[in-house]
Amino acid sequence: MSDTPIRRSRLVVLAGPTAVGKGTVAAEVRRTHPEVWISVSATTRAPRPGEENGVHYWFVSDEEFDRMVAEDDLLEWAVVHKAARYGTPRQPVDLALASGHPAMLEIDLQGARQVRETMPDALFVFLAPPSWEELERRLVGRGTETEEERARRLATAEVEMAAETEFDVTIVNHEVHDAAEQLVALMEQTPTDL
Repeated sequence: MSDTPIRRSRLVVLAGPTAVGKGTVAAEVRRTHPEVWISVSATTRAPRPGEENGVHYWFVSDEEFDRMVAEDDLLEWAVVHKAARYGTPRQPVDLALASGHPAMLEIDLQGARQVRETMPDALFVFLAPPSWEELERRLVGRGTETEEERARRLATAEVEMAAETEFDVTIVNHEVHDAAEQLVALMEQTPTDL
């Protein structure tokens, strides 16, 4: 074994508006770059068709989420779309960074702002849609929300789009594989390369 200490990796935070494809891009990174550790968020919302507990999210009760907040087990958390709560379990992030592997969070804007407060050295990447019309098409095309939920998400997306300037880098999600490769390329750079 080498006596060289493992270098702590730099956290990459991926955020962007609702329906931009954050989860799809993260899944592509997971599929094509298994060396990248990607956090699995906890949420109080119900699973969508095909989502698996512990893979896509940790689906937890309101009571369990309350416990995690009370015990400071979450790096960040927020109420999203005025409905469900989402949060990033702290311990797995700390372990991943200490291991030296590339590590990424795929979270919403509120969560990214909280992480910036506690981990300002992270690289904050904004995933943008090619256009507003494309974002609307993707949201409607998912078919997983009611008309009321879609309207709420589009209103949220308008606010989220305005936050792009808060991020270090923007990747436009024209095509999922290309966006994932751009993201991994950023992870491989050192902070002085950016």
